Amino acid sequence: MKTVILTTVAGAFLMVMISCKNETATETKVESPEIAEKGNTAIADVPVMAFSKTDHDFGTINEGDIVKHKFTFTNTGKAPLLIISAKGSCGCTVPEWPKEPIAPGASGTLLVAFNSNGKPNLQNKQITITTNTEKGKEILKIKAMVTPKAKINS
Repeated sequence: MKTVILTTVAGAFLMVMISCKNETATETKVESPEIAEKGNTAIADVPVMAFSKTDHDFGTINEGDIVKHKFTFTNTGKAPLLIISAKGSCGCTVPEWPKEPIAPGASGTLLVAFNSNGKPNLQNKQITITTNTEKGKEILKIKAMVTPKAKINS
């Protein structure tokens, strides 16, 4: 008896799930080419953050040096570009970015400062930029070979 009840309940559950799935599929169906065309246009009307380069090598620097680099970008999209945040992969990498929207066709700079104090040898750091672009995130990379401070023997 329990088996018959379980089989009936499982069958009913599957029927409900299948019918729900079919309703969802019909709801998302596009009825007219005009609507589809507008949908594609909306996707195309987003900002695009195009960098002249996305990585920078500071070369060899001395431990304790603070070095800076300006990354230049252009909004090649069709809507204003907003940089919501920019974060370094550690506290030694500090980005500064424009807080105002960047108009389509306009350019801007993102300044990255790297503090090499306590960071000897090869350093690879990443800056993650959160934007209103289609991807939503952009990545910049910096690196430096940091010559360690000489140790003083007492």
